[in-house]
Amino acid sequence: MSAVLITGANGQVGFELQRSLAPLGKIIAVTRAEMNLSDETSILSALREYKPGIIVNPAAYTAVDRAESEKEQAMAVNATAPGVLARWAADNGAHLVHYSTDYVFDGMKADPYVESDPVNPQSVYGESKWLGEEAVRSAGAHHVILRTSWVYGHHGNNFLKTILRLAQERSALNVVADQIGVPTSAALIADVTRRIVEVVSGSNAPDLSGTYHLSAVGNTSWHGYAAHIVREASARNFKLALTLDALKAISTAEYPTPAKRPPNSRLDCTKLADSFELRLPAWQEGVTEVLEKLSLASS
Repeated sequence: MSAVLITGANGQVGFELQRSLAPLGKIIAVTRAEMNLSDETSILSALREYKPGIIVNPAAYTAVDRAESEKEQAMAVNATAPGVLARWAADNGAHLVHYSTDYVFDGMKADPYVESDPVNPQSVYGESKWLGEEAVRSAGAHHVILRTSWVYGHHGNNFLKTILRLAQERSALNVVADQIGVPTSAALIADVTRRIVEVVSGSNAPDLSGTYHLSAVGNTSWHGYAAHIVREASARNFKLALTLDALKAISTAEYPTPAKRPPNSRLDCTKLADSFELRLPAWQEGVTEVLEKLSLASS
């Protein structure tokens, strides 16, 4: 197989991709120092040096609230850079796997979102990711865009690890309960990506270019997610100061943030599962796996 270039090697998904894609052949995992996605010259220089046949781009500006005041940086990384990668891929016959977000939607739909639903991002972050999608689509490269949601893993910073830390430090905690979505592990995203790369890089592979939704199965609120973390952490003998009774459900209005979040982040993943013959696991399975890894690391 052609060399696979992974951007954002130090990120949650980039870290897991190095594991999942390793059996496929030559893997080139680059950090920001080796490919700065806010600098087109840096991107093109790295692409010319490594000449990948497959580009996997999990690198992103993900500070959702800070993006409201750092729009230029968010746009450079999330909107402009994917277009640079996609145009190079088109010109050089490479495949591109790119990741987007549930935040391209406004969250007002009652049902899970399908890929063809109209987008209406409510934040700079969501807008930047949508513009990145459009840049990839318009470049004409073979591409797969994966919209995912509520990403976490044992590597890097995320909601799961924050809740676990706060549960060890505090005896009471408030968590928003009126935003619904699906926690999706970086490991699952990486494993699905491996399947996609295997399929699209085959000698007689059909052109499956397009946009797909990828999340685990089921759904919950941030409060329900936090409660599951506390419950599972307690069962694994983490020393917690917080009890479930002291985990209070609050509204979005009671916890204002600079960036507006969609109240419904659920994604319908039927298209992905059918196209790539996948069985996606329940969201709770990934949480358990990460907590077990964190438990082993702390023992």
